[in-house]
Amino acid sequence: MSGHQTEQASRRPTGPQSRQRRWAIIAGGGAHTLHDGYTDTLYVLLPLWAEAFGLSYAQIGLLKTLFSGAMAGFQIPAGILAERIGERRLLALGTVMLGAGYAGFGAAGGLTGLVFCLLFAGLGSCVQHPLASSVIARAFSSGSQRAALGAYNFMGDLGKVIFPAAMAFGVAYAGWENSSLAFGCFAATAGIAVYFVLRRLDLGSRPAGRTALTGENTPDRAKGWGIRQRRGFALLSGIGVIDSIARAGFLTFLPFLLTAKGADVKMIGLALALTFAGGAAGKLLCGLLAERFGIIRSVVVTEFVTGAMIIILVTLPIAWILPLLPVLGVALNGTSSVLYGTVGDFADPERRSRVFGLFYTMIVGASAAAPALYGLVSDAAGLEWALRANGALIFLTLPLCIMLRPALAALRSGGTA
Repeated sequence: MSGHQTEQASRRPTGPQSRQRRWAIIAGGGAHTLHDGYTDTLYVLLPLWAEAFGLSYAQIGLLKTLFSGAMAGFQIPAGILAERIGERRLLALGTVMLGAGYAGFGAAGGLTGLVFCLLFAGLGSCVQHPLASSVIARAFSSGSQRAALGAYNFMGDLGKVIFPAAMAFGVAYAGWENSSLAFGCFAATAGIAVYFVLRRLDLGSRPAGRTALTGENTPDRAKGWGIRQRRGFALLSGIGVIDSIARAGFLTFLPFLLTAKGADVKMIGLALALTFAGGAAGKLLCGLLAERFGIIRSVVVTEFVTGAMIIILVTLPIAWILPLLPVLGVALNGTSSVLYGTVGDFADPERRSRVFGLFYTMIVGASAAAPALYGLVSDAAGLEWALRANGALIFLTLPLCIMLRPALAALRSGGTA
């Protein structure tokens, strides 16, 4: 056997390792499916809450900001705490909390109760991105990590297709209160299942490099944040922040644009499903494009297409918008797949949870700010002008992509500046 063949054989996972990897994707990706899907069911519920409580665009944006802000604000603490007690406990607890928050929507009884439930659900959802990503990245640390995280991201977009459509269907036949209760019970059950799956396979346990009581580092562990190339990580994060602001702003107010053009709740659910179906395809397609044409070229193409299509769609009648939404979805979500798959390249293995937590805090924090910002712009200048500004914002990522190219080259050559 040649030396190359021997090296390949040594990297091939054994039976137990292969099983762990498969279930890491199933459990982590399943959590991603549920959390991302539930987050995006809010786009179905927001117009219903606006009607039920008589809310303005700014108030609707603020509700979304409350949820996303709670989700963003505790991702770094979640990543750091996971280094002490392991990912699986926090991931399961957060999923149960998300379910409890959704179950409370229908029983909130008013706007104050709804705000509390949104904050509680958002706090529960803060754990998913950094911890599930870390579980999968650790399981695939010896190979195929980018492909595994690509599959994880794809499963999140499946949730965006399934759960908003399911919520729209449930609302049409049972009302949003009963549908929210059913969603809450399902999420709580899923959280318990995730814990026992990870426990049985010894995934997401407390890292061995810490003492059980103090969590102090052993000498062989990395110090600080564990970011290998700070300039490149900052540029990557900047692109992600702008992309996240534009995506959250567009998706929050797309249902209102469609409503203004004559859509009902079923058509809104269909429109979101079409957009997220395109997004799921974009996760896979853009990952392949990045492998073939490079990270920079792929991001430039997807961002340009996203910005241009948002600006164009605002002026079109609804009969033309629906067929174009899957195409927009490919570009809209495809960028994030390339970005997320690159985060691990900038992180030391021992600090991967907190690096993912830092990145997702910035990304989700941007998503949190966007709805309130665009709500204010919509109230002041009109919904269509707010969406046009949203599309134009995306073009700011293009110069950042050019600046990121040498940083990625430095990373590949072993640079850590």
